[in-house]
Amino acid sequence: MTTGGWFVMLLSVGFVTTLFVYCVCRVLFGNHPDHELGHVEPVHLDEASKD
Repeated sequence: MTTGGWFVMLLSVGFVTTLFVYCVCRVLFGNHPDHELGHVEPVHLDEASKD
């Protein structure tokens, strides 16, 4: 492989690896909101099915 090929390969692999590490760090160590995104609403007796 030529010198240019090695340079392009290392540049692309390095970019993808850096992007992966950045995303993993954002998920693991990023800001976490103080609320839950999803929750179950309570079902009222008049809305429940009569099975």
